[in-house]
Amino acid sequence: MASADITPAQPKGATGVLVLADGSVLWGKGFGASGDAVGEVCFNTSMTGYQEVMTDPSYAAQIVTFTFPHIGNVGTNAEDIESKVEGAVGCIVREEVTPSANFRSEQQFTDWMEAQGKIGLSGIDTRALTRRIRM
Repeated sequence: MASADITPAQPKGATGVLVLADGSVLWGKGFGASGDAVGEVCFNTSMTGYQEVMTDPSYAAQIVTFTFPHIGNVGTNAEDIESKVEGAVGCIVREEVTPSANFRSEQQFTDWMEAQGKIGLSGIDTRALTRRIRM
């Protein structure tokens, strides 16, 4: 599913969709909370700090595209929350979220996203999406 192909038909195995303002439809696998989210799609090129990004107030009402392919390996914890003010409403990642393998982890990223009411979508070619939204 990690393709830049744009198709309105739901591919086998897809459980979530990103619909852009220009009508582009990108299918992937949903994680975190169920439902829908509306926001400006932006990107972040950090290799670490995904929990901080998701709780950073500068990303309020945005859907963050992470260009780094491995998200989740650090897990989440109370210390890495940037702010209690509303942050990003969702995120987009290329690969399925990696299970945490860090001694600081208190919760898996997917479980934290669900608990926070934030929607995630994996299986998207995030580098192609980043190029597309930059245009």
